[in-house]
Amino acid sequence: MTRLTAKDFAPELLELYDYYAHGKINRREFLDRAALFTLGGLTAGALLAALSPNYALAEQVEFTDPDIVAEYVTYPSPKGNRQVRGYLVRPANASGKVPAVVVVHENRGLNPYIEDVARRVAKAGFIALAPDGLTSVGGYPGNDDKGRELQATVDPEKLMNDFFAAIEWLMKHDATSGKVGITGFCYGGGVVNAA
Repeated sequence: MTRLTAKDFAPELLELYDYYAHGKINRREFLDRAALFTLGGLTAGALLAALSPNYALAEQVEFTDPDIVAEYVTYPSPKGNRQVRGYLVRPANASGKVPAVVVVHENRGLNPYIEDVARRVAKAGFIALAPDGLTSVGGYPGNDDKGRELQATVDPEKLMNDFFAAIEWLMKHDATSGKVGITGFCYGGGVVNAA
């Protein structure tokens, strides 16, 4: 089956999906409205599946790539939710201390896409830390819908401080040069601007 791209969908449907992805409407509202775009046996559920991310297909750097060392760590967040779990990825053959990058997720938690971005950053020669902003509520639940719901329950100020604590932690990490950048996606872009 040929993979569909944005040009295969009506702009209005893409806008509707954007509302759903950013939590402006819930799944039921999306499915009800998307039904207007169905034809030829295609259901609203099939449209949602076609528009939703396929993390396995999008993966660019495997967890087992020999050029990186990936692990889950916990770092302190005294002004946030006390302890935060994160995905730390380092270049396997770095000589000396290297700069670091905090990779901030969307409004869904530390999903496989953000982990892959962290691995890409490490392949480029940086240490990457991708915090899971959902640590205080059990961590990324394995699907984006539930992740979006959980993130809405986390105290926004504490959540922001959890990401700021990642910067501080990396600045003091033994393997880093003390220089830390930050990048983010969707919600994470707002964190970047606040940092």
